[in-house]
Amino acid sequence: MATLTLTEAEALAAEALTRCGTAAPAARSVARALVAAEADGLKGHGLSRVAPYGAQVRAGKVVGDAVPRAEPPRPGLLAIDAAHGFAYPAIDLALAELPRMARQQGIAAAGIRRSHHCGAAGRPVEALAEQGCVALLFANTPAAMAPWGGHRAVFGTNPLAFACPLPGRAPIVVDLALSKVARANIVGAAKRGDPIPEGWALDADGRSTTDAGAALTGTMVPLGDAKGTALALMVELLAAGLVGARFAGEASSFLDAEGDPPGTGQFILAIDAAALSPDAPERFAALAGSIEEQDGARLPGSRRLGLRRRAAEAGLDLPDALVAEIRAL
Repeated sequence: MATLTLTEAEALAAEALTRCGTAAPAARSVARALVAAEADGLKGHGLSRVAPYGAQVRAGKVVGDAVPRAEPPRPGLLAIDAAHGFAYPAIDLALAELPRMARQQGIAAAGIRRSHHCGAAGRPVEALAEQGCVALLFANTPAAMAPWGGHRAVFGTNPLAFACPLPGRAPIVVDLALSKVARANIVGAAKRGDPIPEGWALDADGRSTTDAGAALTGTMVPLGDAKGTALALMVELLAAGLVGARFAGEASSFLDAEGDPPGTGQFILAIDAAALSPDAPERFAALAGSIEEQDGARLPGSRRLGLRRRAAEAGLDLPDALVAEIRAL
């Protein structure tokens, strides 16, 4: 194992992406996001993504020097074109504008098109909540789930995330994929040669499988069965249909350098937390307290915050093979 500080890890990732043809500002944005996910224990959205990202830049599947552009088609709305670059700089652009717009108008939203993998969806909404907003993010991803009763993948795992501020402490953050587990867990298992638990995925013939490789050629089992696919449909309509991005079934994979850019989308909604009720943050805190006062109960994200604090103090423990893979790019 190699232990790197967060700053060292960001430099490692950014320098590798730059060598692959990513413009320095975009490489720094991507590196910050990947290291933040790694620190939170979300390894499927962390530094394991550097090598496939770099390969996609070299192949032209991600435009390494893309610069996102934002236009306001209506008051309170931002239309952001990620220009087939990485999603993270486009999300940074949204986060720079949405809090101000939400304070002025009470509510604001950004739609990002011609985008890519947005990583840990909880981080952008957490950043908005830290600035006094209730926030939602919807992201569509390449096809991995069939509609309930069907057999052909038309939905991605389509993460959605929510955050709201709590006075004097970290926000409440809910971040979940609409498959039973995040697809990144299966990607990681396949890379390690490990089996996956029964009930996570189906193979290409629609049979339940514990083989991670077979799962990646098949479909994911939705969270909550039919309810999960209904929510996945909602995310497709918001993150792709509404903003002008590609639907899951039209998008190429985030995992390899084959094909054209995925062109997926994200939709981010920010609401001034005090716009409708001035004491809303205190009411949020009251509900949080009623959960935390119960033995065995906890708010979503408490484990993530603990891992984040540890990483900030002690650094990241990274497999030697992963560090070598990144340095070799």
